Formats: sequence, C-alpha cells, structure tokens
Amino acid sequence: MKDGQEEVRRPPTALIAGVCGLVVATGGGIAWWATNRSPIPADTQSAAPPIAPALSPSPADSPAVIIPVPPPTPVPTPQAQVSPTQVPSTQVPPTQAPQAQVPQAQVPQTVKPQSPQPKSAQSADTKTVQVYWVKDAGDRLQVVASKVALPQTDKPDATLKAAFNNLLAGPKDANVSSEIPQGTKLRSLSVKNDSVYVDLSAEFTSGGGSNSMTGRLGQIVYTATSLKPDAKVWISVEGKPLELLGGEGLEVAQPSTRQTFDKNFPLQ
Repeated sequence: MKDGQEEVRRPPTALIAGVCGLVVATGGGIAWWATNRSPIPADTQSAAPPIAPALSPSPADSPAVIIPVPPPTPVPTPQAQVSPTQVPSTQVPPTQAPQAQVPQAQVPQTVKPQSPQPKSAQSADTKTVQVYWVKDAGDRLQVVASKVALPQTDKPDATLKAAFNNLLAGPKDANVSSEIPQGTKLRSLSVKNDSVYVDLSAEFTSGGGSNSMTGRLGQIVYTATSLKPDAKVWISVEGKPLELLGGEGLEVAQPSTRQTFDKNFPLQ
C-alpha cells in the first residue's frame, strides 16, 4: 500500500526533462538575439533619421552585417542681420594708421611777413625837448617854442647840450627866427642840482640893438630851463659871468630865471 502511494506522488522524469530543455532553448534564443542585435550609437540615434533595416538572410543562414551611418552634415546657423539703425552709438571707429612724424628740424618753417608798425610821434629811444625862437609881434618880440626829438639819455647835461646845438644851428621853420648871432658856439654846459651853467663864445655879445639883445637872452634862458622850468641859469661868455649885454648895457641878472626875465624884459 505504501509503495503504491509513493509512485503516485513522484513527478514523472520525462516532464522534468522537457521543462529543462524548454528553459535552455529559450535562454539560448535570447542570448543569440542579444548577440546579433546591431548596436546604434547614441549620438546617431538622436541626430540621424531612423533607417529601415535592410532585408537580409535569416540569422541562421548568415552572420549579422553592420551598415556604417555617416555623421550628419552640420547646418550653418544664419546670423542675425543688423540694420544700420540698430548699430549702437558707442561703436568704436576703425583705428587709423599712425602717420610718420617728421623731425621738426627738417620741416621748413614759413616766415610770416610782418605788417609795418606805425611809428609813434616819439619812439622809446628818443626824447622830445623844446627849443625857443623869436617871432616878430609888431612893436615887440615873442618867444615861441619848437619841439625837437633828441636821443634818449638819462643825463640832463647831454640832453641840454643837444638842445643848444639845435638852437645855435638856427631855425628850420621860416615862420620863426633867431636873434643869436651866427657863429656863436657852446663852450660848455653843466647841470648841478637845480642850476644850469651855460658858457658861450664871444660872438654871442656882438651886433644888434636892445630888442635883439632881449630876444637872444630870452632864447638862452628858456631853452636852458626846458627840462625844468623853475631852474636857475648862470650865463657866462668866454668863461666870465655875463653882467651887461650890448652897447646899451642891458643888465643881466645872475642867476636868471623865467620869472626874472619876464619881469625885467616883458615878452609875449
């Protein structure tokens, strides 16, 4: 009885063998399919369009054939067109090529002609002084002044000497005259403090009447005081003080000034 029960519970050996064979066959088919499956690169799958598999013989008849797929041709991306109005205002202009510098010593300089400057009445190197002449005013003589441009100097002695040389040379204006006799020379002239010392040659006392003596004396006094009207004038002839002038004995004050001359010899 027990032996019969054991035989009923034991699975048949043929069934177990069939199941095992089926498992082995299924595993082998899966392994074959995985081995002969064509690999497709990841980047090719995303970029290239899918290619339909070509008809080929069954795996059992021929080995798998791998068809190379060319990489996709890159498509150039069109650049955005920028209109002239969209160019930013801060665009830097193209840099210009630096010009060759020429040394200044080799560049000829153009000299601009200067226009002539108008000359002033008295330039910086001259000094204007007054020289006195006489003019006939009917019954009397009139002392008149004439301006003379002399070389500029800071020494009053030199200025007055130049003024006396013009005086003794005679007037150039026909409207005036001089009562000083021709040939009269200036022997010396000096300025000390507020006094002017004038020494004349003997020709100064020759010829003429009282009006002529008065006129020539006025010319000496006024010309000697042209730089300083209040100066005192000491007059001498041939080194001797002049006290009387002319045959009539015209008295000459020592020292003489413009005020004493106008008082003693009223002239206009």
